Amino acid sequence: MPRTPTVALDDFASAEDCGVCHATHYAEWVGSGHAYAMIDPVFRAFVAVRQENYGGKQDKFCLQCHTPIGTRGGDIEPGFAFADLQAISLEGVTCESCHKVASLVRPYNSGHVLDPEGPMRGTIPAPQVSSFHESQFSPLHGTAEFCAGCHDLREVSGLELERPYAEWQKSPAAAAGVQCQDCHMPRYQGQAVAGGPTRTLHRHTWVGAGVPLLDGFLDPDEEASLRAEVERLLGSAARVSIATAPSVRAGDVVDLSITVENHISAHNFPTGSTFNRQVWLEVVVRDGDGRVVFATGTLDERGEPGGSVGAGTAAAPGLLALGSVLVDARGERVLFPWRAARHVSNAIEPLGERVFELRVPTASTDRGPLSVEARVLFRAFSPTALRALGLDEYVARLEIHEVSRSRASVELGAP
Repeated sequence: MPRTPTVALDDFASAEDCGVCHATHYAEWVGSGHAYAMIDPVFRAFVAVRQENYGGKQDKFCLQCHTPIGTRGGDIEPGFAFADLQAISLEGVTCESCHKVASLVRPYNSGHVLDPEGPMRGTIPAPQVSSFHESQFSPLHGTAEFCAGCHDLREVSGLELERPYAEWQKSPAAAAGVQCQDCHMPRYQGQAVAGGPTRTLHRHTWVGAGVPLLDGFLDPDEEASLRAEVERLLGSAARVSIATAPSVRAGDVVDLSITVENHISAHNFPTGSTFNRQVWLEVVVRDGDGRVVFATGTLDERGEPGGSVGAGTAAAPGLLALGSVLVDARGERVLFPWRAARHVSNAIEPLGERVFELRVPTASTDRGPLSVEARVLFRAFSPTALRALGLDEYVARLEIHEVSRSRASVELGAP
């Protein structure tokens, strides 16, 4: 968190200026999470609570990644208001937030060194001469370490909050030389500028695991296209499978062994701000008449996943969740990371797996066969978190994505 400005806002060009020549990359960026970084209502609500809690003294902490230029350029002052910020600050992670980076001093908490007077840096080995700016090849921009500068996050207390780069460092992907950009900035053949040579480019959409909640940020076609990309990404992230006996006697207990495999070689499932995200296992068992005899992970009246069962069965287990929780010094769960003393995670390591064991009573039915369905579900935020932030109007826009589904059947024999 810079105590004093280290750059001048006027030394940076807007993304719109860059788009005059780089129309394709601008069109990709403008609908991306980087462009959304400063207008995201959830982020703004978190900032408002932190401002209230610390009297503005830590306002630069979150903003140093969400608007690197605005923070280093002195636009973010204690008690700032979003409505008063300069246009370049509100662009969030704009073009020169990355392409004016000269080096990295730490792989977390906005560790990039901005060089507004330097060339535009990127991964094109032999950039063309431009009358608008100098260009330079930068090996750093093609590495996972470059992404770590903002995507790994530590609280002021030192508590690790987000660590996809730290996960990547120990991953099979790292061992194979696969970088973040290989998945999140897919390559394609095109022109970096109109009339320029056709070469290998990187898509500047950085598809992640969510669709923006802010209505109007994307038009309907753009939103539908992004949703399809998110579902494709999540659909390749994990697989669920069910192991069980082919038959049991009516009245006996059915033992289910449910395995969730992380198919991502680069980082945990889930990753990033796992304390905000929801990933859980929904398991529903129905008898031959279609009646639910056991369920866990179905939604309650608040829209939250929980444990529920059909009549006559034993209590369902607690929610089978993947991810992490923040807890305070008393061991109680907290929403805001600056109030946390510990960060407890059970996310699955790259290419790892987690096995959940369930015991399903059948005393409530003698109608077989039993059908078992298990689904891994993902949601970017919980309804409870949005309501706690005063964002009730966005709850209806929360989307649950199915990551994986598996089915099994168990015959019921005579008692």
